Order: sequence, then structure tokens, then C-alpha cells
Amino acid sequence: MPDFAKRMDCMAGSAAIIRGLFGAMNDPETISFGGGAPASEALPVEQLREIAADVLRRDSRGVEALQYGPVQGLKQLREIVAGTLLAPRGIAVDPDDVLIVNGGLETMNLLCQVFINPGDVILCESPTFVHCVEIFEMFEAKCIGCRTDDLGLDPEDVEQKILQYRPKMVYVIPTFQNPTGRTLPADRRERLAELGSRYDVIILEDDPYRDLRYSGEELRPIRSFDRTGHTVLANSFSKIFSPGSRLGYVYADHGIIEKLVDVKTATNSHTSMLPQILCAEFFARGFYEEHLKKLCAIHRERRDAMMAALEKNMPEGTRWVFPDGGLFSWVELPGDIDTTELLKEAAAYRVAFIAGAGFFVGNTGEGKNCMRISYGNVTPEKIEIGMKRLGDLIRSKL
Repeated sequence: MPDFAKRMDCMAGSAAIIRGLFGAMNDPETISFGGGAPASEALPVEQLREIAADVLRRDSRGVEALQYGPVQGLKQLREIVAGTLLAPRGIAVDPDDVLIVNGGLETMNLLCQVFINPGDVILCESPTFVHCVEIFEMFEAKCIGCRTDDLGLDPEDVEQKILQYRPKMVYVIPTFQNPTGRTLPADRRERLAELGSRYDVIILEDDPYRDLRYSGEELRPIRSFDRTGHTVLANSFSKIFSPGSRLGYVYADHGIIEKLVDVKTATNSHTSMLPQILCAEFFARGFYEEHLKKLCAIHRERRDAMMAALEKNMPEGTRWVFPDGGLFSWVELPGDIDTTELLKEAAAYRVAFIAGAGFFVGNTGEGKNCMRISYGNVTPEKIEIGMKRLGDLIRSKL
């Protein structure tokens, strides 16, 4: 057999972590806090059944839904992104500067095709979303972690590393960050936009959780502070519509969008028309507003149940993030417990989580005593049971 491409070696570590994320999620006997899915109960099955029955007729939109479509995406859906999702966030958007993609992750892939050469540096948070690190490493980029604190990414450290490493891109999840649940304050958002402009660096703002807010104050996106077009805003319909639809979008200056459209054409021609039309009709028929209220109500209850379960079951000295939204909290255990080893033992307790070390690039040893826990697709009753199991296990190690 011929040798595999060099990129397979570059991404081997992050790929192994991603493979491990899905193991316990498929065991019905295990209560898993490892996934990143929204509540199954919130999926708009009934509304989409109604919409699909209307759409999939030859005298309606059936032919359009099943035929090839525009590379840039359904115009109706791009207009919804511009008018319904971005304009209220303080961003005036031309729909021609929006590209509909196959899930939020495709934006990272396309952007790397446009900008990244082997050996280019990408700065990211420590810890960060490991799935995107896998994509960056697939393109043979060198990922460098930047310091974070209780407020998220530290712009001063970002600037220092920009001067040191001359990166092409800074990757940041500013709102209810994955994996920590932290939210970047407004002054740091403005500072990151300014750094992108000053040093001619792309700020890749990945913001798929921002609409799932349960408390706290709404914050403007980093892109709203950008005056030079260096910030690219990536988002997804996975959390606010349907993960299985595999729909996302990217908003950027027109010159960048043109290049993204070119590589989109070479990658997969266009995003599937059927889910685009179903999603556009979902918004156009007025279902979204009530759906978002339902989403936030369900996940707020689960967030609160998780915070109460942590307080009740975790040993003294444990620290965790109280997220204002999203699907995750970050837990730091006392002592020298290694959560990678703890996860192996957790199988016997029928409970799962994601060990923290894998979210740090460069095998730094950071996050060894940390874990990411998700409450999104776990009922309050199972949260209580699962956290008691996990607490019992942790206490047995102290």
C-alpha cells in the first residue's frame, strides 16, 4: 500500500481524542456527560414533518429541494441569517457575504484551504475545541495555545504570541466556550478585533452557542467591532435547529467569501438543498421564536440541575464554571487526580465525561485534573443520578 499523506501523522493525536469522544455516548446503560448535543426533546420533529409534507410536492418546492442548488447556498436562508440572526446582534450584513456550509465545522476546513499553508501558525485558546484543532492539524498548521483565565482568552497573551509566532489566524469561541462554558467580556472582544486589524491576522470567531443564553447580558460578536474585515464569523444551525441537518454559515468580507465559494465548489459543490429549504421554511413560517424559548427553558433547567448536582456531590476543593448558556461546564478536581485514568474507572460506575488534558494543544500536561461535562442531552433526573455516581468515584480516589 502507498504511504499515507503526511497530514495523517500531523493530525494523529487530535484524531485519537475525537475517536474517543463517542465511545460511552452509545452505551444506553451509561449516563454520559461527554456529548455536545442539545436536548433531543427540543428537536422540532412535528413542525418539520408538517413543513416537509408541504415542501416535498412537485407543485411546491419538491423539485428545488431535490435538485442541484447554488454554491453559496439558498438565498432565502442567507437572507434569514442576515436579517434574523445577525442584524439583531449589531452586524449589518449583505446576504451575498454569507455562505451556507455543511455544519459549522466546514467553515474551518474551507478557511484553512483558503489561508493555511503547511507550517503556518494558528493561535487558539487553552483549552479549546479539539475537533477544530484536528482540522487545523490536517492542514499541517502548527497550533499554539494562548493563556485563558476566568474571563476567557487573554488578549495580552494573544498579542505577545502574535509578535512571537506571526500567525495566520487566531481561533476563538467567545460565547459559552467549548469546553469551559466561559464567555469573553465585551472589552476583550473589542481588543481581539483590534489585534486582527493591527497585525493583519484573521480572527476566526466560532460562535455556535451564543443563542442558547439562560442568564446574563447579551454581548455583541467580535465581528461587530471589526472595521477592516479581518474577523470571520462562523456559526451553526446545529444547536438552534437540528444537529442532523448539518447546516452552518459563515459571514466574512466579500473578498474572503468569494475565495470560500471557490473552494466550496471544489470540495462538495454546495450544501444539501433539502435541509436548507426545511430550515428556511421553519424560520419563514414563524416557528423559530417559540422554538428558541423552548430550547432555552429546557437547557436552563438542565444547567441549573447540573450546578446543584455539582454543589451536592463534588468533594471540597472542586472548582467549576457556572455558564450563562451553552451546553458545557468545566470542572477542576482537587488533588492530583488524573481524569484520563478516572474516565477508565468511570465505566464501572456507568457514567462518562470528557477528560480535560485533550483540550490543550501541544501535550503540555495542563488540564490533567479537569473534565468537560455536558448537560445538554441529559435529563435533570439522570443528571442527579450520574453526578452522584461520579462524585462517589471521585471521593474514593481522595
